[in-house]
Amino acid sequence: MASTPSSTLLSPLYESNIFCSFTSLQKLSFPLNNKLLHSKFVTLTTTHVSLQEQSDISNPTNFRKTTSSSKSSYIWVNPKSPKASQLRQKSYDSRYASLVKMAESLDSCNPVEEDLINVLAALGDKVVEQDAVVILNNMSNAETALLVLKYFQQRLKLSKEVIIYNVTLKVLRKSKDLDRAEKLFDEMLQRGVKPDNVTFSTIISCARQCNLPEKAIEWFEKLPSFGCEPDDVTYSVMIDSYGKAGNVDMALNLYDRARTEKWRIDAVTFATLIRIYGAAGNFDGCLNVYEEMKALGVRPNMAVYNSLLDAMGRAKRPWQAKNIYADMISNGFQPSWGTYASLIRAYGRARYSEDALKIYREMKEKGLELNVVLYNTLLAMCADVGLTDEAVNIFEEMKASGTCQPDSWTYSSLITINSCSGKVSEAEATLNEMMEAGFDPNIFVLTSLIQCYGKAGRTDDVVRTFDRLSDLGLSPDERFTGCLLNVLTQTPKEDLHKLTVCLEKANPKLGYVVKLLVDEEAVEEGIFKKHAAELLDGVTTDVRKAYCNCLIDICVNLNQLERACELLDIGLTLNIYADIQSRTATQWSLQLKSLSLGAALTALHIWMNDLNKALENGEEFPSLLGINTGHGKHKYSEKGLAGVFESHLKELNAPFHEAPDKAGWFLTTKVAATSWLESRRAQEVVAA
Repeated sequence: MASTPSSTLLSPLYESNIFCSFTSLQKLSFPLNNKLLHSKFVTLTTTHVSLQEQSDISNPTNFRKTTSSSKSSYIWVNPKSPKASQLRQKSYDSRYASLVKMAESLDSCNPVEEDLINVLAALGDKVVEQDAVVILNNMSNAETALLVLKYFQQRLKLSKEVIIYNVTLKVLRKSKDLDRAEKLFDEMLQRGVKPDNVTFSTIISCARQCNLPEKAIEWFEKLPSFGCEPDDVTYSVMIDSYGKAGNVDMALNLYDRARTEKWRIDAVTFATLIRIYGAAGNFDGCLNVYEEMKALGVRPNMAVYNSLLDAMGRAKRPWQAKNIYADMISNGFQPSWGTYASLIRAYGRARYSEDALKIYREMKEKGLELNVVLYNTLLAMCADVGLTDEAVNIFEEMKASGTCQPDSWTYSSLITINSCSGKVSEAEATLNEMMEAGFDPNIFVLTSLIQCYGKAGRTDDVVRTFDRLSDLGLSPDERFTGCLLNVLTQTPKEDLHKLTVCLEKANPKLGYVVKLLVDEEAVEEGIFKKHAAELLDGVTTDVRKAYCNCLIDICVNLNQLERACELLDIGLTLNIYADIQSRTATQWSLQLKSLSLGAALTALHIWMNDLNKALENGEEFPSLLGINTGHGKHKYSEKGLAGVFESHLKELNAPFHEAPDKAGWFLTTKVAATSWLESRRAQEVVAA
């Protein structure tokens, strides 16, 4: 509801004297009291509406300020005089309030000319151009506004017709009616009315509100042909429009100008800039925009926060997502569905399982429904970190929601979780449920099943699952083949030939290398290493280390240490492994964190040989020698490399002991290492 000066004057909180226009008091017949010149007062002026300042028309407060700027002569009037109330009613401020009410009545009446005339009849015969501007400026009904415009055009001789068109366009913008706005623009041209900057900025912002960035650009590019120059507000709007339309270069160029020329940029535009940088993978750029926004004193809105959270999720920077979320809450915003969705994606992708599950429970408590993508994100995270029970609960809650049903990816994640946990019957039950729901197993499901059957020692089921590929029209990819290779590392020697046949079909080069190992074929020196190097050099970097680890494990299982060493050498040459051995003045180290057990044992064997050679050559050992296995364990197993390696070191009678203050490190001193190596060398001499 509009607040006018005239209504304010009637408030008891204000002072008792009224200052009013001499021109309004010419007909009053009471003398002035000079004592009033020394008393407190407030003012009441007659209002003369000016149409010169077009940019202020859309703001009623500015409009009234502009219209009261004409020079007048003033006299004092006693507010207790019965004439004072009459003067208030005669002021334009009082008329403004009645015009606002009339605009509300026009919005609510039927868009029929007769009904409109009945409402507008209350204006009487002395209608002025300012009345038309005020009424239209306060309307929100597009249909009736166009009829009201026509009414005034027929009855008034308009001196600034572009203004009345502009306030009508503003009504169409409120209604997000770009089609009518464009037609009204055409009508302006037909009537010979020249559009101005306000005309274009109103239509451009209407297109923006309608989420039609291409249209906004179209209208922006028309400006020069009408002799109009966009102001900084319009330029700022166009950053948003060009960004949403996909013209990133133009958007960023305008943003550079905005920073140089200090344009006013709103929060919506900043949100678009964050999305632009996020889509380009420039996640630091997203954060820089956010910091610039805060430095300029622009208050972020939910679109800014959600865009930032989404960007940090794709950047796998969950810690920054947490900080941004904390900023959002501290600034008084409540998380929306989009906020929660961005957080689940951010935490899920980065495997921040506790944070992701906390957000999930919070959404459930607030009655917010998840979509299938969010459920799948949570289930995939559970599969990655081995949260079997949590995954089952989420899956059951998803089915019970009544609004979201599992898709093939949902079932795939659940089968993966059961397979990695060695729960064969559960994995098979989920597969059956998946097929009953109308989904055929995809390559990911079959990969998980092969892993499941391999872990359970069910080699025939592995072969049967492999044969399903052709039945379903699927081709084995590198991950599927890598999983099959991993199963070989767990398979008894007598069953290896069954899987070798599958490998030869899936990847002939890999099958040939494995066949050389399994059949223990005698080949010319260098042949095995040549084929193994060609194989590992030809696969993608995503699976290269997994392939090499598995091949070394198979060698160790088959007691083919020489070939295991050859494979490790290939891995170092191709940069599959890096910095396994390191030396400083104070410590020599063996780094085994990213190696499989077989590869780690092979690296230890090579390191011990290198230490023996150093001892024989008279090299001085440092004060400390260490082996770093890492302190983690497999997500679906209680065993870690450190635990297995500790047992192996004891078998070798090696003087390495787990460091109490450095998890995953086994350390020994120079004296102990030298003594152990000399002892082993003496034993070998005796054995020979």
